[in-house]
Amino acid sequence: MSERLGQERHIPTMRKFDTKVQHLKYKVLREVARHTWDGTLLEHIIDIPKQIFPGPRPTMRCCIYKERAVAAERVKMAMGGDADNPNVIEVINIACDECPVGGYEVTNACRGCLAHRCEDVCKKGALSFDENHVAHIDKSKCVECGACAKVCPFTAIVHRTRPCQNACKVKAISMNEDRSAKIDNDKCTACGACVYQCPFGAITDKSYITSVINLLKSEKNRVYAVVAPSISSQFAYAKLGQVITGLKNLGFHTVVEAALGADMVALKESRELVEKGFLTSSCCPAFVKYIESAYPKMKEHVSHNLSPMAEISRYIKESDPGAKAVFIGPCTAKKAEALKENVSQYVDAVLTFEELQALFDSRGMDITTLEEGVLDNASYYGRIFARSGGLTDAVAQALKEQGLDGEFTVIPEVCDGIDECRIALLKASRGVLKANFIEGMACTGGCINGAGCLTHGEKNKAEVDKYGREAYEKDITSAVSVLK
Repeated sequence: MSERLGQERHIPTMRKFDTKVQHLKYKVLREVARHTWDGTLLEHIIDIPKQIFPGPRPTMRCCIYKERAVAAERVKMAMGGDADNPNVIEVINIACDECPVGGYEVTNACRGCLAHRCEDVCKKGALSFDENHVAHIDKSKCVECGACAKVCPFTAIVHRTRPCQNACKVKAISMNEDRSAKIDNDKCTACGACVYQCPFGAITDKSYITSVINLLKSEKNRVYAVVAPSISSQFAYAKLGQVITGLKNLGFHTVVEAALGADMVALKESRELVEKGFLTSSCCPAFVKYIESAYPKMKEHVSHNLSPMAEISRYIKESDPGAKAVFIGPCTAKKAEALKENVSQYVDAVLTFEELQALFDSRGMDITTLEEGVLDNASYYGRIFARSGGLTDAVAQALKEQGLDGEFTVIPEVCDGIDECRIALLKASRGVLKANFIEGMACTGGCINGAGCLTHGEKNKAEVDKYGREAYEKDITSAVSVLK
């Protein structure tokens, strides 16, 4: 282990992470991974928080002891989290105590006017005035109706929400009595938006990195890495071919593009669309979960096809009995999808790009020094599934290649983010949507902006198309024919 630690000092220290929260998460994953490779995890669990926060002075929180306590909870999450909680997104309660409570608050813009409209309009008696004539809100009485804010002539009453609540477009996050965040598992789509937006890292996704390492350590396993097409926008400090070689050096038997599964799905989904006349996509698990929880009557219209991840993994296992399939991508919701009964038989584990970086570094691997491997198993259309609108383009192309475009014209509604998905589904449920195909992406911009990315912020969709054009197979049928 000391040898690997020495090796890592020569690896470029700049990591493609946006925040210190991401970097802390990565360091915990890296140390858990190191000990798992060495077979010493159980005996060193209590040492990892001290490794990361040696002290004696705190670097992030009130005291070194709280830093270590939070790190200990992160270690548990890196080992799979709470087994009794079916959600792959969890709250670390001890880390969730620094945010303001939120809700409606009176700011210093209050002038103590004579009108007292805010007090008069409040039906719960939550507004009162102190001796200086400044308004105050009794949180125990306030029901967050916002009536007071609407009538204040100085706009002195504002509504504050926590970052996690702002990020959650499906309103799955509320507060416990101890003021920590609470996730409604029935509403949560596992999209992970709250994970990235929480400035204290109090909400995080469970990791199955130890399970993947144990699969790789077993010599009897042939473990396939199924990489998402959005990998083209990741690991910007190295070449994609070097990432592929790095995966093989970790012990993966073969690296396969999930984009090839996307080609397979495009052919099937286009035929299903012609047969049914109206369809919503099934590739984004967060979008599917949103339909199930918010628009259950629309479930019958969800494509019955597996996602590209599950489709290519099924092909792998049918072609190579006994093989193991690990999906690697930007999506936390894929972790939830992999637990579903109709998918778990094909996908053995899911890793994010964040976790893959931790895996590389847990082995002291500098991928920038590696030779370039080859990743060329899919078409242009399969690869552009990574960005919003790519699925629609692929379905239209699949109709054309199968000679179905003459009898059926796809009229798409491309939904870029949950807010647009909500509008489209509402229209469809009321029978006023003009489109016959809804492409739903929970993450704005598509998979290239998934919560498990190394970096966040606006991605250039043109880069995805450029990566697609580098594919050897230029059409869907040619790519899928390779399988036969």
